[in-house]
Amino acid sequence: MRVPAALLSFALLAASASAQTRHNSNAPIDFNAGTIELQDRANRAILSGGVNVRQAGMSLDAARMTVNYTGKVTDGSPQVSRLDASGGVTVSRPDQRARSQYAVYDLNRRVITMLGGVSLMQGGNTVNGGRLTINLDTGRATIDGSSLGTTKAPDGTVIQQGGRVTGRFSVPNRD
Repeated sequence: MRVPAALLSFALLAASASAQTRHNSNAPIDFNAGTIELQDRANRAILSGGVNVRQAGMSLDAARMTVNYTGKVTDGSPQVSRLDASGGVTVSRPDQRARSQYAVYDLNRRVITMLGGVSLMQGGNTVNGGRLTINLDTGRATIDGSSLGTTKAPDGTVIQQGGRVTGRFSVPNRD
């Protein structure tokens, strides 16, 4: 029985995504940004201006990020519980990159959810959709066609509507 090349590429993408090593969400989080505004009473910090966050081989880049933390302090640093990113968000992990308009990194659940024009690239494969969920314990990435809304032209016609996942899988050369 011959397996279609597109199906084989999809299987390789799925196996590769599942084979990702477990991310250490307990590792320290390093950041840099143009500005930081501390809001201690609200237990949060607002980072803006080319924000870059790094944690154990993963990076998250965005125009703006809200860092929510608990009231607990460990080794002189507050305990971060959630990162909310907006504006050209990119999450990079070994052999995988995802882009969107918004992202939420829930450190307690160890899950990253990305919304709005999502694109996931791994090797030569690309998958697009409305929402991406990355489980950092398993490395499993799931994309669905959910969307933040419908885009309409000035005359009212629908230009883009959510609901579908699209993509392109690379096919190995055969001689």
